[in-house]
Amino acid sequence: MATETATQTVDSTATGDWQGGVVAGVLGGIVMGALMVMQMRPVLEVAIPSMYFLSGGLAGFTIHVAHGAVLGVGFAAVAGALGTLSTGKSLGLGIAYGAALWLVLAVFVMPVWLSAVGSPANPPLPNISTTSLVGHVVYGAVVGLAYPAVRGQF
Repeated sequence: MATETATQTVDSTATGDWQGGVVAGVLGGIVMGALMVMQMRPVLEVAIPSMYFLSGGLAGFTIHVAHGAVLGVGFAAVAGALGTLSTGKSLGLGIAYGAALWLVLAVFVMPVWLSAVGSPANPPLPNISTTSLVGHVVYGAVVGLAYPAVRGQF
């Protein structure tokens, strides 16, 4: 006599993790963008849009927030690799992530990119700016705080 046993499997794509990263990244991008409006307006109005052969503050702000969303997914990947994080640990990771983004993207990648496209806002290489560092750390802090709250909500 034969018996059959049914097993149920659940496939998960863990979309909440990366979607939470997008939302947290957008929030961080908006907050950092607001700081840029007050302290680094030429970067937002000239440098960032000229990376894509565009001009103007609205284009710069929109691109900056889009970059924030993509980099938020990167944060979600790092946080996911580390496992479940408390809000405090996520905040610390976010601050470190923001500082790392500044070091790689703002200090080195952006000047090279702006030079390659012939931007009128071509900064020196390396582009060391404490105002930019603070902005990126704030971005990371917002992402680190927001991510645990929005992760898995989608």
